[in-house]
Amino acid sequence: MDTERFQNTGQPDWDWWGRLWPTPGATLRRLGVTPDQTIAEVACGNGYFALPAARITDPNPVYALDLEESLLEECIHLAERQEIENVVPIHGDARRMSQLLPERVNVVLVANTFHGVDDKRAFVEETAESLRPGGRFVVVNWHDRPRETTTVAGEPRGPPTDLRLSPDDAAAAVLECETFTLEKQIELPPYHYGMLFERTAGESTTGGR
Repeated sequence: MDTERFQNTGQPDWDWWGRLWPTPGATLRRLGVTPDQTIAEVACGNGYFALPAARITDPNPVYALDLEESLLEECIHLAERQEIENVVPIHGDARRMSQLLPERVNVVLVANTFHGVDDKRAFVEETAESLRPGGRFVVVNWHDRPRETTTVAGEPRGPPTDLRLSPDDAAAAVLECETFTLEKQIELPPYHYGMLFERTAGESTTGGR
């Protein structure tokens, strides 16, 4: 992603990421990921969620989208080591997601990235274009708490305090695009929440496919 337009969305170290979510597959199931879906993970990094998602959806594809080619290469290397064959790497800017994906998907997953998007409405509209009617937009965010209070292994982690979004603010940003309705919100202890939005049936938001 363009780091000027997607602020503070770098890939975390797997060690402390694993301390937050030691069972990412179970987290994904709580977020509504099921075997019959196709998924696009935006800003997938080196695959902390893309790889377990692919295990759940196999043989359906998980499209792993990121602007950093080196992270995609690492993701694919890890997939090969784990004998996961249904991860499809896509190198490109998430603001062109609907053009980059080969098909509309059931789920677009954005984990720890939405807070850094400068033009959230345009991004949400692009997400709607990438989803099938009835598909889900899944957003995972850090709670809007002071950064010094969200510690892992004794160190503050997560985005700067002023970039964090409350659940109400995140919902408002998505629901401004009237293509979505809020399905549910779940807590992801210790520091995160997840929100599931459903794409309503109807025409595309920009006249695309």
